[in-house]
Amino acid sequence: PAPNFQTLTAPAPFADETSCQCQAPHEKLTIAQARLGTPVDRPVRVYADGIFDLFHSGHARALMQAKTLFPNSYLLVGVCSDDLTHKFKGFTVMNETERYEALRHCRYVDEVIRDAPWTLTPEFLEKHKIDFVAHDDIPYSSAGSDDVYKHIKEAGMFVPTQRTEGISTSDIITRIVRDYDVYARRNLQRGYTAKELNVSFINEKKYRFQNQVDKMKEKVKNVEEKSKEFVNKVEEKSHDLIQKWEEKSREFIGNFLELFGPDGAWKQMFQERSGRMLQAFSPRQSPTSSPTRGRSPSRSPSPPFPWLFNKASPPSSPKAASASLSSMSEGDEDEK
Repeated sequence: PAPNFQTLTAPAPFADETSCQCQAPHEKLTIAQARLGTPVDRPVRVYADGIFDLFHSGHARALMQAKTLFPNSYLLVGVCSDDLTHKFKGFTVMNETERYEALRHCRYVDEVIRDAPWTLTPEFLEKHKIDFVAHDDIPYSSAGSDDVYKHIKEAGMFVPTQRTEGISTSDIITRIVRDYDVYARRNLQRGYTAKELNVSFINEKKYRFQNQVDKMKEKVKNVEEKSKEFVNKVEEKSHDLIQKWEEKSREFIGNFLELFGPDGAWKQMFQERSGRMLQAFSPRQSPTSSPTRGRSPSRSPSPPFPWLFNKASPPSSPKAASASLSSMSEGDEDEK
């Protein structure tokens, strides 16, 4: 039959709930033959096993490599039970049911084998008609053996995959242990009880107090951010005001210099008015070509007010002034 594409739209089936997908006689294949391609009704059956605790991208990438080793392949994934894992490796975070379900929802998996054996036997390989076993090439020592895949390698059925650096179940657990206080406080805040988290009474109070402190810090941080935004807005507005003030001040200074500067309009106006005032106060000289009115050249005309031009003191009394005026009139009559 054609390869099972049901895994792209539904969870992969369990091996004990379905019949073997390979109906053709199971003939042993070499890696070279498998890489050249096989008939549609004879996909290469690749097996990958593991614990798959805290299923992550490193697990998925390993399964992707196993699925794409050959042009036409069918990927079976074996998952060890809790009893077997706790016995040979240690305690797991996820139980076996959770680990089975995680594998069933991986797009590269065609079939899941529950309660997989720790060491692969010929009977197990024959039962599931497995052609090749895919795993990283690092020797995996366990159950009294230096490498549990040694006999698979000797039989020419082992195909290595590459591990993804920077991610593993042990790394994730290490992060949780390292940041235990942070995760405990977070879960207490989300409603978990101290009993569920296996936290003592004192630690519970400490974590809750730390949560309150963190809330206060967050509020202070929010206030600081809002204050910074306000200050930035004020600075922008003040910058605009200063710029406008500078423009207006330059305009004012320019107008002031035009009016009161060395060559300003005010100085010209002042000079014009000063000239008019000087002309108004200074007497005009008679022109040299004016007629002499028949006066003899030997006799100079007498001024109308002789005391103004006389070096002697002016008349001391009105009577003297009147006498002077009388003499002046008589003199004029004699002259006539």
